[in-house]
Amino acid sequence: MTRLPVMTAGVPLARADMAVIMLHGRGATAADILSLTDHLEQNDLAYVAPQAPGNSWYPNSFLAPLDQNEPALSEALALVGGLIESLATDGVTPERVVLLGFSQGGCLALEYAARHARRYAAVVGLSAGLIGPQTAHRNYAGSLTGTPVFLGCGDMDGHIPLERVKESTKVLRGLGGEVTQRIYRGMGHAINDDELAQVRAMLRA
Repeated sequence: MTRLPVMTAGVPLARADMAVIMLHGRGATAADILSLTDHLEQNDLAYVAPQAPGNSWYPNSFLAPLDQNEPALSEALALVGGLIESLATDGVTPERVVLLGFSQGGCLALEYAARHARRYAAVVGLSAGLIGPQTAHRNYAGSLTGTPVFLGCGDMDGHIPLERVKESTKVLRGLGGEVTQRIYRGMGHAINDDELAQVRAMLRA
């Protein structure tokens, strides 16, 4: 795919304990998701945020039949894979990489981790779930090997059905992830302080 802009924050990779790949939501920007670093209080990490073309990783709902989001979905997944390979070349191997995304970017992060299950430093899906319709076959290979995974979502979220969050939790646990799921009463499509606290704790650990 066409090389996309990538924004960075934090320390240089050569001095980073870990790298965090941050994936923004539909209609947002790399700068938007990078602004979360102000709340994470981890200054010894490298943050990497790619910019989606047209501010969207794929054109339709994450619940749509998979072919309706192609070829954009495959290109977005390949971008994440390319970033992970690039980080490894710079000495930051996958077990030191955090995949973190919000909304559409969170769905992309979870789907990549499921399709390329291995040990990561952590996987975070904020207002997110695995991609595809209810009938999608979840016959993923590999193992997350105890990777800490956090899924947080509001029960008033108009974009992310709670059943998909719960299904994603079940699937990722089946792949060997140590999954924490939190559903927040009265919250819509947003990120709250408890979610940020959860992420801070994961990064410190």
